[in-house]
Amino acid sequence: MPVQRAVLFVNGLITDLDAARALLQPGDFLIAVDGGARHLAAMGLLPHLLIGDLDSLIPTEVDALEAAGVPIQRYPVEKDETDLELAIQAALQRGATSLLLVGALGGRIDQTLANIFLLTSPLLADLDARLDDGIEAVSIIREHAIIHGSAGDTLSLLPLGGPASGVTTAGLRYPLHAETLFPDRSRGVSNELLADRAEIRLDEGALLCVHTRNQIRKKEK
Repeated sequence: MPVQRAVLFVNGLITDLDAARALLQPGDFLIAVDGGARHLAAMGLLPHLLIGDLDSLIPTEVDALEAAGVPIQRYPVEKDETDLELAIQAALQRGATSLLLVGALGGRIDQTLANIFLLTSPLLADLDARLDDGIEAVSIIREHAIIHGSAGDTLSLLPLGGPASGVTTAGLRYPLHAETLFPDRSRGVSNELLADRAEIRLDEGALLCVHTRNQIRKKEK
């Protein structure tokens, strides 16, 4: 049966397991990306698939998942793709039209950046794909997007690969009116939602959207 939404648990930082678990929906196809299996275990959940070179898990953890009937796709440590890239490919092969990458932020900056840049793949251009840990969400806006959150949430819009032109926003404290954002300027950083919804449009280019749910972050502290 084709998968509608795949949730990929990556071996990065998740500082609030409850916030991350609140992202899950019935019917999600859960993929453990190597050590991301530990996040699922901490939530008392089994993945529908374990994938990667498995160098972040100890053999007994892998054996326990296999004994529980979890399918495993194992790859060599020396390879051209990261485990997350392979997991995205596996989700797409199963027909996923929505991808949620959990635990892909924080930790090593090179891996975090690589995870973010995976969203720029043309294969994901027409899909709902984002990185989200329950507190911060990262997505790419190519033409139009509606962001759901709460008043006071922080929203940053960063142009990718060059200027983003015709950027127009609604529902933000500092509105943009058909403006151009440049990669070497910080014009789009640290805007703020005025209510539970914001809308962004642009004519050309792409925006990296970083949404921080400040109410959840404050509770965490």
